[in-house]
Amino acid sequence: MISALAGFLAQLLHVALVVVLAPLLVGFVRLVKARLMGRRGPPITQPWRDIRKLLRKRPVVAAGATAITTTAPHLACAASLLAAALVPGFAHGMSLAPLADLLLLAGLLATARVALALAGMDAGTAFGGMGAARALSFAAFAEPVLLLCILVLAMIAGTTNLDVMLVSLRDGGVGLRVSLALAAVALVAVALVENGRMPADNPATHLELTMVHEAMLLEASGRHLALWEMAAALQLLVWLALLSALFLPWGVAPADGGPVAWLWGLATWLAKLGALAFALAVFESAVAKLRVFRVPEFLGAALLLAALAVALLFVSTGLA
Repeated sequence: MISALAGFLAQLLHVALVVVLAPLLVGFVRLVKARLMGRRGPPITQPWRDIRKLLRKRPVVAAGATAITTTAPHLACAASLLAAALVPGFAHGMSLAPLADLLLLAGLLATARVALALAGMDAGTAFGGMGAARALSFAAFAEPVLLLCILVLAMIAGTTNLDVMLVSLRDGGVGLRVSLALAAVALVAVALVENGRMPADNPATHLELTMVHEAMLLEASGRHLALWEMAAALQLLVWLALLSALFLPWGVAPADGGPVAWLWGLATWLAKLGALAFALAVFESAVAKLRVFRVPEFLGAALLLAALAVALLFVSTGLA
């Protein structure tokens, strides 16, 4: 009973933390990129200020828009929040740990992606349709990479449950594997494309010919735009937390460990998220955006790495 209560309290704290931290993480990436470019940059809390300002405004909906425009932001934000709640953060063994399946996580992220694409097409504008077509075409290449990476992780840990994977990888039962490193590189490539980051997309541009994610949001405003911005921030947090849980699993406290263990786990989790966000900012400042037609090649290289990881794992475990 005490363990179940501790898991429930840890889950509530985790959900509150991801809601607060997601926009701050976006603000931190923007600040680091600005400093690397020699500019002062906006404060870390600027995304929260923008969301709060937009929440007070009534959205303006296109004349030909349907209920998809008003429903899609809520669906995408809810799916992103649920995905963030499933990924272990400062603690493992929380109330939703039995549901923390990688396949379910992939489905929730796909739901948010499809909702955004439908909203972009529902407005009836050329840019919205263009952005939706590009996003879905990228997803057609990214999904096989993600599934192959899930296959690698499931073969190593013996399950697709993320919570069990974290404990298995943390306790050292897996050891150092080349296939795990290849899967990590492939997952990073998928994360960059799924979040509309460099080199697949530039989140800071509104140039019509290069937009992907932003093109689907040109007709969004008010509360709807605030929900889209929150969903994007939550998805970035999901991917960074996922990479942290799978490939940097140390320092995660058990849910029934008590406040002291939670504080240590929280400090470690924040440090890992900060390091990954800093690395993302440095990477985006150092690379150039790819042409739209080169992004499938980028994902094709990730698919090759993921397939090689599966092949090596089969050979090393004698399953070939």
